[in-house]
Amino acid sequence: MLADFHFFLVAIPAVILVGLSKGGLGGALALMGVPLMALAVPPVQAAAIFLPILVVMDIVALIAWRKYNHRQTLLIMLPGAIVGITLGWAMSSMISPDAMRLVVASVTIIFVLRYFYEAYRTSHGGLETPAKGQRPVRATIWSSLSGYASFVAHAGGPPFQIYVLPLKLDPKVYTGMSVRFFAIMNAIKLIPYFALGALDATNLTTSAMLLPVAMVATFAGAKVVKYMKPAVFYPLMYGMAFLAALKLLWDGLPL
Repeated sequence: MLADFHFFLVAIPAVILVGLSKGGLGGALALMGVPLMALAVPPVQAAAIFLPILVVMDIVALIAWRKYNHRQTLLIMLPGAIVGITLGWAMSSMISPDAMRLVVASVTIIFVLRYFYEAYRTSHGGLETPAKGQRPVRATIWSSLSGYASFVAHAGGPPFQIYVLPLKLDPKVYTGMSVRFFAIMNAIKLIPYFALGALDATNLTTSAMLLPVAMVATFAGAKVVKYMKPAVFYPLMYGMAFLAALKLLWDGLPL
């Protein structure tokens, strides 16, 4: 177990941010977790410590959002996500995490700017953009990228949002489905992490010490989102996606 005061000084805020995100408040907060913890330990170790915490957060979120799901979207997206994780494990040395961050960031920024342009046009008398229908090919492409980016660069959120947000699901249904999607992905990612030897006794014990904070933060995030109206929820989600893209862009640039 890591008992260093400096570690817990940064680890606790990191876990709180990710827990709020897991509860439903958006992916930008989640992207701050590993980099913040990496101020005290190497990034690879930070990611290894976080993964068991993420799995427990997923369980808490699944309990909080158990009544809400969009089965059709989930079933369409899961096969691609599994393929993406598998490719990430097999091909991670071929594409650098920074390159993947830049690709995901660039596409997400264009996607979000388009949304806010359409919202501006609608507010000035234009026709509101209707909800998109299910497109299995597009779903497979974006979910595969989500799985790959999640394994290689911990950046699976933005590609997921690019496909799902335009469906304009009810906020509770959107959150319940996204919780299931990422819970399954994180459970699958345990296999390669164990194979790589990242989940040793020290990291697992440290993860266990942070679990109470993780559980409280996840329930808090879920509580807030359940009272949000669509008019607030969707601009917030797109804003979070934009912030996540900026964070990925910053991390990916060779500065």
